[in-house]
Amino acid sequence: MENPEKFAAAWLEAWNTHDLDAIMLHYDEAIEFYSPVIQQLNNDPLGCLRGKENLRAYFSRGLQAYPELHFDLHKLLVGINSVVLYYKSINNKMSAELMVLNEQGLVTQVRAHYAEL
Repeated sequence: MENPEKFAAAWLEAWNTHDLDAIMLHYDEAIEFYSPVIQQLNNDPLGCLRGKENLRAYFSRGLQAYPELHFDLHKLLVGINSVVLYYKSINNKMSAELMVLNEQGLVTQVRAHYAEL
């Protein structure tokens, strides 16, 4: 990843403006996304979505469910072909997302973690 700070800033801007098209630009077609919120919003015990269209539908529901959604980045952690964004999330709860990126800088896998839901 050439510029993790630029990636994080663009990701946050897309979410904080609730621009679904801009949000989706960060994700690969074959995205695999794990989150406890998926368990809640989708009533899915596995908490996993696969594919960009499924993720788009989930994000759309999330933006509707949380109209005041705003993320505040606390820390960016950089790894090998991955980043972790640690930020204040829904209901002012802390969240960390491990994002694995491909050669094009698109997210191929996410593991989302929340302090409490």
